[in-house]
Amino acid sequence: MVMFSYSTDPPADARADLLVLPVLEGPEAGPGIREVKGADLLSLYTDAKLRGKRGEHLLIPDTGALGVRAGAVLLVGVGPRSSIDADALRRAIGKVAPQLAKRGSVVTTFPQAARRSHGEAVQATVEGILLGSYRFSRYKSGLDGPVETDALASVTLLGPSRWDSRAMKAAVRRAEVVSDAVAWARDLVNTPAIDCTPDRLAREAQAMAEETGLECTVWGEAELKEGGFGGILGVGAGSVNPPRMIELVYRGGGKTQAPIALTGKGISFDSGGLSIKTTEGMEWMKGDMGGAASILGAMKAIARLKPKVNVVAAIPSAENMPSGSAIRPGDVLHHRGGKTSEVMNTDAEGRLVLADSLAYLTEQQPRVIIDTATLTGACMVALGDELFGVMGNDRSLIRDLLAASEAAGEPAWELPLWPTYRRMLDSEVADFKNVGKRYGGAITAGLFLSQFVGDTPWVHLDIAGPAFAEKAQDYCPKGGTGVPVRTLVGYVLTQAGAGTSRR
Repeated sequence: MVMFSYSTDPPADARADLLVLPVLEGPEAGPGIREVKGADLLSLYTDAKLRGKRGEHLLIPDTGALGVRAGAVLLVGVGPRSSIDADALRRAIGKVAPQLAKRGSVVTTFPQAARRSHGEAVQATVEGILLGSYRFSRYKSGLDGPVETDALASVTLLGPSRWDSRAMKAAVRRAEVVSDAVAWARDLVNTPAIDCTPDRLAREAQAMAEETGLECTVWGEAELKEGGFGGILGVGAGSVNPPRMIELVYRGGGKTQAPIALTGKGISFDSGGLSIKTTEGMEWMKGDMGGAASILGAMKAIARLKPKVNVVAAIPSAENMPSGSAIRPGDVLHHRGGKTSEVMNTDAEGRLVLADSLAYLTEQQPRVIIDTATLTGACMVALGDELFGVMGNDRSLIRDLLAASEAAGEPAWELPLWPTYRRMLDSEVADFKNVGKRYGGAITAGLFLSQFVGDTPWVHLDIAGPAFAEKAQDYCPKGGTGVPVRTLVGYVLTQAGAGTSRR
């Protein structure tokens, strides 16, 4: 476990295996570079044909001439001065985090490169180091060579004496908690479906709840049937691994305070059911529970950070498989609350399980409902694989979620919940179909979900693109990303700080 600390020591006096200093694009000297008197670090960086673009780095060993107490200096580009915000720092240091993980101790002036929001800069730097050095090696046998492990034991973030040390240390703590939650969400997504069935996911949630003090209830098949959760039961009917619904409650506000409600799609594996996918289309379908993982991760962080707000989560989980007991195109499902849906495509299953959890959460009279789901390929067609889509029925809530995503460095874009497209879901035998036409598929999926929230302020986050990285990114290796854990946690913390209620 890496120990983080905050200090106001001069960078040249800091003892460590590695001193990490930022370079602005140009290149321009970042904080701490001029303080190293033994060598012209900026000239060495320029001589290496580097310009300070984000992630461009140069390692300079100390042969005794640098005049520092660190064993080596790593110069890292952070981009243009005008665009250096917290996320730029997170992404820049995230790119070199695998190198930092090989050192025993690191000190850095990175947070000083941001002109404003010093606490956010400290938090982003810690997140970049932790998330950028993440690796999933649970299934590595070591037979082909030793499994790589991290040597990093301590990181010291350096800041000027005028900064509020208590606030900076709080930012470090916040980053550690959130990064741990993101890493756990990534682990869940990266775990093969054979080892992450709905029951296993529920047991993981129970263990986390016991560790953090959350209330946890797991709904099994009998309870789901008695409660009228026809969508969850229908999707899970084709699998030998029965479905579950995980309910988590955090009580940080007053007894009469309406809770923030969260839910996420927990399809532990999506074969498409009888509307079966291609082999290629199934390759990352172990990650179709990325929405559920993000809610579990968010709840873990919320429980540890203890904001003064109430939060309830209801997470539906099922395995969508083809068999003689699987639902068929043309079947009608009876959802929690009484509404019915005609299943035209069994591969549009995420909305069917979320319909039940959304209907259940409305019964809790929450102030808002937020759902996250790897829901549609159509959203990826519209926004690519780096942005998630945002749509909902409440302008203020949409703005709040977009602001939280921007602050977290998890980019999002609003899609319209276009009301006339609702007609595409008209069914002759049920209240609505589970799919519309080919075009506007992300929107019609959102419109389907909107039928189950009533008048409750609600936002849907379609994370199909960024939930699973097909190749390594700035601070995330290939695989599960943990998006949008940091957005959700940031939103909840902001709401707790604002002390406002919508009801």
